[in-house]
Amino acid sequence: MTRIGVLALQGDVSEHILALQRSAPDLEVVAARRPGQIEECQALVIPGGESTTIRRQMDSSGITAELVAAARSGMPVLATCAGMVLICREIVGEVRFRPLGLMDIAVSRNAFGAQRESFEADLDFKGLDRPYRAVFIRAPLIVAAGPGVEVLARLDEGVVAARQKNLLALAFHPELTDDSRIHRIFLDMLED
Repeated sequence: MTRIGVLALQGDVSEHILALQRSAPDLEVVAARRPGQIEECQALVIPGGESTTIRRQMDSSGITAELVAAARSGMPVLATCAGMVLICREIVGEVRFRPLGLMDIAVSRNAFGAQRESFEADLDFKGLDRPYRAVFIRAPLIVAAGPGVEVLARLDEGVVAARQKNLLALAFHPELTDDSRIHRIFLDMLED
């Protein structure tokens, strides 16, 4: 049975677990929070939340190296909102927080403002036959992408979804909708 891990240190953990279970009921979805759990999975979700808090907890729990090794070995990773901030190579204007440097993107943190400026928008998402209604909460924005990065969706302000090989980064929260198409794209990466 295919096992998907959801990094369970902080953020939208239960929402992603439920969304994945709705997308493919035959999956085993586990909350990953201890060393050894990520390497037992075939794919991993890094949920939204607060990126600095998630990174501190990753480091203190001892799973940072395991996560990085899994991603670099080709494990499919879905990184949403704060997860996108964690996997980027650079956070614009940030000197204290060091991202993991897994994906060749530069990110502007909280690019759309504070929580009260949260919004929804219809996205033309590459590979989908109709617009995707996306939920943005204190969302980051991809402001630069390397040549190996495929842009999947954008707003007027910039790129909000991209893929680089086994890494799928989203500025929005697909786990907060009933539309499972984004989670299905992620699960299809297991076959790539």
